[in-house]
Amino acid sequence: MRNEMHLQFSAQSQNESFARVTVAAFITQLDPTMDELTEIKTVVSEAVTNCIIHGYENDPDGIVYISVIMEDSFIDLTIRDDGRGIMDVEEARQPLFTTKPELERSGMGFTIMENFMDEIDVHSSPENGTEIRLRKHLIKSKMLSN
Repeated sequence: MRNEMHLQFSAQSQNESFARVTVAAFITQLDPTMDELTEIKTVVSEAVTNCIIHGYENDPDGIVYISVIMEDSFIDLTIRDDGRGIMDVEEARQPLFTTKPELERSGMGFTIMENFMDEIDVHSSPENGTEIRLRKHLIKSKMLSN
């Protein structure tokens, strides 16, 4: 059965935890393991923080959009902004790459997303924003379907 949620909020750093908790509350319907829940919350934090810090450069007038689609044992998560975009997506996905070293960022956001999700797809172009699509197949749900 398919179930979906759509959320949008101001690109303000205090809203990052709101996004993380809201997505986590929604996906608990699929009864994820604690590890899966923690991983998804971490991925949401990384992606939303990227939108706020890099996409909008801390412009509180920007909007972050999240959609979550749950179907069977899969979670499809899309996080996007209409901000600056990424000049070189492949470079941005390299471990330790950051455009904001003065903020002491680790440059591990995309690496974390890749490690915690089954699939990640990044679409971006300068001045047109960024969309990150993530997919995860939940373990417990996999076992129930076998």
